[in-house]
Amino acid sequence: MHVRSASGALSRLSAWGRRLARRLAGCPRALDVLTALSCLGLMALDIPGLAAADNSLDGHLQAGLVLTAGSASLLLRRRAPWVTYLVGIGFLWWLHELTLVQFALYSLGRYRGRRAGVGAAVLYVAVAYALFNLPGWPVTRGDTLPEFFSLVVPIGALAAGVGIAANRQDLVRALEKQRAQTSVLEAVHAERARVAGDVHDFVGRELTLLTVRSEVLARRARGEPYETDFEELSETARRAHRVLNEIIVQRGADGAPTPGLDALPDLAEQSERAGSAVELAVDEAAYGLSPLRQAAVYRVVQECLTNAAKHAPGEPVGVRIELAEQQARITVTNALPESAPSRAPVSAGTGTAGMAERVRSVGGTFAAGRAEGMYEVVAELPAGKIAPSGV
Repeated sequence: MHVRSASGALSRLSAWGRRLARRLAGCPRALDVLTALSCLGLMALDIPGLAAADNSLDGHLQAGLVLTAGSASLLLRRRAPWVTYLVGIGFLWWLHELTLVQFALYSLGRYRGRRAGVGAAVLYVAVAYALFNLPGWPVTRGDTLPEFFSLVVPIGALAAGVGIAANRQDLVRALEKQRAQTSVLEAVHAERARVAGDVHDFVGRELTLLTVRSEVLARRARGEPYETDFEELSETARRAHRVLNEIIVQRGADGAPTPGLDALPDLAEQSERAGSAVELAVDEAAYGLSPLRQAAVYRVVQECLTNAAKHAPGEPVGVRIELAEQQARITVTNALPESAPSRAPVSAGTGTAGMAERVRSVGGTFAAGRAEGMYEVVAELPAGKIAPSGV
């Protein structure tokens, strides 16, 4: 019983530590303050010895104030780590205090890279060795040369090395973040290209119909006063189609227009064959949406079902498409699995950005996130002019 209680307490403490670390990671200034306080706490252990030594410090209070001022230099460790390093070297020369310079070596390696870290470590060893050969070097820092090299040198090299390793991790994380941002931008541009292609297909089809009808009416009106009006209308539609072709880059042979609401049952059937049941509910009036808006609805549902298959395999998915107050609302929900999949799904993480761009392209809004054990995607877009049912 006591073992379980202790284990639970350790688990809660560990979770609290992780939450604190995440919060501090998002607040660099608080992390710097915590670092300065940690350094001061370690150096405070030496206050009795510093106050008693022959180093011009008069008592515990003065020693404490000097160490506090030195620790405060760590607040500059990101923007000006050399300041902290020089203060640390000064403490090494004046007080034979090693703690601050270790923090400074880490900061230089972390925020200025390998060259600065290695150079600062070499200078630190040289200064410490010179002081070792002068009278007054404390026995606690190494009474003989082997003791000196086994104590003073390794801790300086270790501090700089850990800082350099952290610097490399920072660079890797920055690169990963940049790649993720690039992937999102590429997904957005790709979605814009698909939207442009759909605009070309849908609008081009209407312009073609307008051209053909105008030519038919012009032939029927031969000899009538308004014959030239129909011919001008036909030529205007033809010119508009040519301009559309010039403005919008044509897609390849496989660039078929995005399907509409009629294709949603096929999507649901594919998802069910993959193991995720789909409850599809579509308001009858939604079939009157324009082809471009139907394409946006289709893309949102398609990406949601794909994401559900990746991240929540086997969980049922609810798809609801409603039309009310001149707004089309798409809601897709799925339960989150109790445990993570044994293998992480292969995902570029850009599908949500593509969905959002498609919805925004028709003037809508998009939101996605977790809510009470469910993952929910909600997209709203202006309905525009609704065609009569069956048209």
